[in-house]
Amino acid sequence: MQELRDAGVMLRLIYQAMKRKGIDTDAIFARLGVDEDYVYTEQLRTPHSAQLYFWQVVEDVSGDSDAGLHLGQLLPAYKGQVLEYLFLSSPTFGEGLRRAQNYQRLLSDAANTDFFIEGDEACMVLDAASSEVSRLRHFNECFVQGLITFFRSITDDSFYPSRIEFEHQREHGQEHVIDVLGCDVIFGAKENRLYFPATLLSHASPHAEPELLDLHERFASEQVARLEKKDIVGQVERIVAELLDSGEVTLDAVAERLGIKPRTLRTRLTEAETSFNQVLADFRYRLARQLLATTDESIDEIVYLTGFSEPSTFYRAFKRWSSMTPIEYRKTAQGKDAMVDAM
Repeated sequence: MQELRDAGVMLRLIYQAMKRKGIDTDAIFARLGVDEDYVYTEQLRTPHSAQLYFWQVVEDVSGDSDAGLHLGQLLPAYKGQVLEYLFLSSPTFGEGLRRAQNYQRLLSDAANTDFFIEGDEACMVLDAASSEVSRLRHFNECFVQGLITFFRSITDDSFYPSRIEFEHQREHGQEHVIDVLGCDVIFGAKENRLYFPATLLSHASPHAEPELLDLHERFASEQVARLEKKDIVGQVERIVAELLDSGEVTLDAVAERLGIKPRTLRTRLTEAETSFNQVLADFRYRLARQLLATTDESIDEIVYLTGFSEPSTFYRAFKRWSSMTPIEYRKTAQGKDAMVDAM
């Protein structure tokens, strides 16, 4: 199964909100095993499952049991991305919404939102998270505010919600959520939903331009195609993980498991701007860091688990990757929660 990932812009927006809130982002990054440079990595996509751990760290460091709700208030508008351009160059808000549905993956692999009209109201089903993450209170309450902020920015502040339904439950603080979101809020619903007046769908965009719209759609299609090409990397990594302890981690063996010819696999990895050797090395390095930072496994056992035949080969490779020996890395990394090792 392909690992779901979120666009780095989601992390960048939350990072900016944390800075506005005065939260100690250095302490959070130390727990996650990343830094500010990582947040601004070009074409960054983070594991969607890491949302669970990320929000726990944010709550722990900030001491705010409503961290997602409060950070959502400080999120800057989603700007400078092709999805924004699609909305702005579409003739109406509703047209922009329909077009953006085709390119949801640019925001997250987990996104599968939909919308429909019910009487005088339009409803967006916010299926933007995996089943596990969709019940995460911090994520839901922050995400819906980010969406509202974005919609307001592209409708000249005309957008407003009429009702919000959340999957997650709340034992307390319901009235505070209602005050922050400014509309009726229901908890423990079957799915996350955002309701708003259907009349807003016909809100005209002052930036509508047919030629630009065609250009932005082509650009969005190219970006989605690029992501699809990179799917092969995740498939290869999954099989590598299964084959590591067998010692038969070769391009031919992986291609056989995928049911394709080795030459085809090599070509598809080239199209994804990588190679089999690079994917294998990256996976081994990530696994080695995770084992060194979060377990007490012996170096000899880690050599075996990462698929190396000899400790000396592992030591040389790790020193080349990290500029540290495995023992030096373990001393500096243990005690940190290395979320980056999954990224």
